[in-house]
Amino acid sequence: MVAAIDLDLAFAADPDLAPELLAAAALPWQQLLAGWLAQLQAELPSDLQSSAYSLGLSLVGDAEIAELNASWRDKAGPTDVLAFAAQDDDLPMPPGMGDEALELGDIVISLDTAARQAPAHGNTLEQELLFLASHGLLHLLGWDHPDQPSLTAMLQRQDALCSSVNVQDSGSNTGL
Repeated sequence: MVAAIDLDLAFAADPDLAPELLAAAALPWQQLLAGWLAQLQAELPSDLQSSAYSLGLSLVGDAEIAELNASWRDKAGPTDVLAFAAQDDDLPMPPGMGDEALELGDIVISLDTAARQAPAHGNTLEQELLFLASHGLLHLLGWDHPDQPSLTAMLQRQDALCSSVNVQDSGSNTGL
């Protein structure tokens, strides 16, 4: 049995997004992300294993994610998901922080882009959002995909996470 994870989730959704998109994105994010973190515990390096985590999840529009994409990745235009990891080998944990929730960072998903690409991936918007959130979470936990074998492994792990919450085809053909 997987131990329960305490998750301090800072969730935000841009209120200016289309109401039908916001309604479709009203998922039990706290429960989903905590469940995924619990499932991933055995695979994580010891410095990322914890019973308590903190992370942010923001659902934004294309304009906001395009600004972030340009500022942080030097890439023009919107993207579907960005992950800003707080854990970095070069940054030591401040003294006295060991007893608090482990800060993972922030996941930002463009709800506009997710809605556009979901049909092309054979997904509902909910499935696409779960796929993108799992992708962002894996990035916060140190996963990356600089080559095809690592991308394949990451997509397989995302599929397993999404399948654990009864998501049908989680869109492993997205080529993130």
